[in-house]
Amino acid sequence: MNEKKTLKKSKYFFRSAKECAFVAVFVGTVIAAQLALAALPSIELVSVLFISYAFVMGIARGTLAATAFSLLRQLIFGFYPTILILYLVYYNSLALFFGFLGQHLKNTKTNLPVLLLFSCIFTPFLTLLDCVITPLWYGYTQRALKAYFFAALPVCFLQIACVAVSVLLLFPPLSKTFAWAKRKLR
Repeated sequence: MNEKKTLKKSKYFFRSAKECAFVAVFVGTVIAAQLALAALPSIELVSVLFISYAFVMGIARGTLAATAFSLLRQLIFGFYPTILILYLVYYNSLALFFGFLGQHLKNTKTNLPVLLLFSCIFTPFLTLLDCVITPLWYGYTQRALKAYFFAALPVCFLQIACVAVSVLLLFPPLSKTFAWAKRKLR
């Protein structure tokens, strides 16, 4: 009886070192993409990588990768508690949402407009979440909070445009690559 329960649960957990290694390679790729584009404000590929990865690989692998990325990037960019909280909440939410979509939307070609729409809707939440976490953490005054929020708006709009273009151009090949890798993991 216990073996059946264990086998039933095992589809949600990693079954091999190969799966763990694949998640590690993905997280390394995301960190490399963020590091390579760090000097360019609002230009990023992290979102499209997580969207496509979670969509194809599922919620469990997506949230594990999001948590590992959020923690490991602190080693490269320095430890900032607000960024850690922001990334843990945002990228795990992204993985949960798009992992859920991946379970329900099977044909990515016909559903690309839906994915594009949701990715553009989801993107401002990173900025809005930052506009809540950072002022609370540092105790900003009401005036400083407004200044922080309005200074973040142009960056937010550029990031939405970047995510829209990157999802439109990169989601199809990335999802095919992750689907191929997923078949190899079985």
